[in-house]
Amino acid sequence: MRVIVTGGGSGIGRATCLRLNQDSLAREGKGAQVVVSDLLQDRVDAVCEELRAAGATAVGSVGDITESAVCDATAALAQSSFGGLDVLVNNAGRGKRAPLTELEVADWDYVFALNARAPWMLAKACYPMLKASHGRIVTVGSVSGVNPQPGIGPYSAAKAAVIMLMKQMAIEWAPDGIRVNTVSPGVIHTPLVDWIYKDPIRKAARSAFIPQGRVGQPEDIANVIAFLAGPDADYMQGENVIVDGALGLTAMAQLKG
Repeated sequence: MRVIVTGGGSGIGRATCLRLNQDSLAREGKGAQVVVSDLLQDRVDAVCEELRAAGATAVGSVGDITESAVCDATAALAQSSFGGLDVLVNNAGRGKRAPLTELEVADWDYVFALNARAPWMLAKACYPMLKASHGRIVTVGSVSGVNPQPGIGPYSAAKAAVIMLMKQMAIEWAPDGIRVNTVSPGVIHTPLVDWIYKDPIRKAARSAFIPQGRVGQPEDIANVIAFLAGPDADYMQGENVIVDGALGLTAMAQLKG
């Protein structure tokens, strides 16, 4: 299995790299071939080392994927290192906390560039390889792209955009044998939000608000990404799979009487 994972240096991306390697070992009898894409060299190096210790072949791509040249170089690295690509996981993303009235244009533009434009640019660069392999694209959306979340306006809008973008890719690229789907996480404890969960009271309050009774872990999302990237999801196209412990179903439960 030849894979690119963006944001692969931590959190959901790291968990996805490790899970896809496990699946490759189980299905193909050999480790995955993984391009770990991330903004920071030390995180890329750490995950590549972890993957190699687990039997994978791993190479790193360090750079800002909001730049088209970085997307092109990442795709070219998969081609030169592995001879092609089977799975593209668009995981990299982040938001900007600010009310819409206080948001700077530059912040809006970067959030959209990272969460919505970069997945298109990288998928476009990888398209010839994915067409040749009848490959799969799995993009990480968010429940915030389905239901708005106060205070993170550009993130919700950008995730809504990328969810629709994947549907657009699915309808255009399904005839080429490329499968495209999205997974939208709910509340997940990743290093990016570790500061929240260092407060046990805040962590307990969040856990209690989720019907399943716990905050999600990166592996919860990686498991669904692995399913969408695998043969058992062969007839799924353009879907947005919400993985949130039933958080999105709680709105009516807040009504009293």
